[in-house]
Formats: sequence, C-alpha cells, structure tokens
Amino acid sequence: MNNNGDSKSQRGGRRQGAGRPRSEESKLVTFRASGGILRHIEQQPNRSHYIKQCVALDMSMKDEGLQQLGTVWRASEVKDLTLPYFDMGIVAGFPIPLDNDERAQSIELMRMLCPNAEASYLIRVEGNSMIDAGIHSGDIVIVDKSNRNPSEHEVAVCEFNGEYTLKRFVKRNGVGYLVPANPEFPEIKVTEDDTFSIWGTVTYVLHHPHS
Repeated sequence: MNNNGDSKSQRGGRRQGAGRPRSEESKLVTFRASGGILRHIEQQPNRSHYIKQCVALDMSMKDEGLQQLGTVWRASEVKDLTLPYFDMGIVAGFPIPLDNDERAQSIELMRMLCPNAEASYLIRVEGNSMIDAGIHSGDIVIVDKSNRNPSEHEVAVCEFNGEYTLKRFVKRNGVGYLVPANPEFPEIKVTEDDTFSIWGTVTYVLHHPHS
C-alpha cells in the first residue's frame, strides 16, 4: 500500500503486455490521398495491409533489400541515350549496307526499353540460377514493377521471406513454386507460412553475346 493512503494505489499493477502498445512500437497514422492514388487504394480488399505492404517494399528499396540480387538502378534516373535505328529486317544471309545515315532514324534507347520508366528498374544480376533462361551472372535485367502477375514462362523478381530472388513462379495443383532455370539449383515450395510476393517482371535482358 502507498504510504499516502491513495486508494488507487491499492489496485493491481499493470500487467505485462496489457493495454495499448507504447508509441514507439505502434502508432495510428493517417494521410490524405486523391485522384488515381485514392481510387487505387479504395479498390484494395484490405487497405491497411496493402498500404503497409507498399511501405515495406519502399523501405526495402531504401534499405537496399534488392541489393541481394545485385546492383540496382531506377530507370527514371538513368540518362537517356539516342542512337541511330535502321527500321529494316536483317537476316544471317547475304550482307546488306547499313552505312547510310540518311536511312536511319533516331531513337531514345531507354524510352524504347522502359516505356513505363517510373515503374522500371535495372538490376545487375549476381548468380547463375537462371542461366538456362538466358540470364547470366553480370547481366542487366530490366524489371517492370507494375507487372506483378507474370506468366509461368516469364522471369520475375520475387520477395520470399524477406529476401529477393530471380525465378519463375509456377503453380501446380494450387501450390506455388519458385523455379530456377538451372538444374544445379532446387525448386522452392511456397507455403502458407512463408511471406511471399511478386515484386516485378523481367521485360528485357542486357548482356554481351555469350559464346
């Protein structure tokens, strides 16, 4: 009992874990959205989960979470390059002249490779788990983050239990698998206990010709 005789002090102490979390552990956050952002959020079945997932993905970029795959650049931050482009078919047969600049037109290379620049990233790959898909260690892949529904034949950047990996995502009998394109690497089964999402889909692969 408190020496001052305060009746409130006679109540039991605060139970561990009871009450609201401390402010540094959890805090209600609100923000104002408008236009396309508002309409997009309202379309989500679980808005709070969607917003937290978006924030977590943004934090992973700032924390260099994608660096697990290799070096990362945003397409919108890459300086554009204009090159002459010859709009003609070329076959592995008799040679045809390509030295007439008057027949060429100028193209902006990054705009051609990344029409959706704000949602595109360039990632230099480390590792050979997708070598049979034509992606070698040291290659640069262009990833469209707005495409999170790849086909089984497309290569995707996948977030699996807090780590990023470059794989195909295949479903068999309702079960998802991360499938490499190299027999030396095993398939990874995605279970309900795993944290999994498709981060984006590979649209182009840039590399030197391989012998």
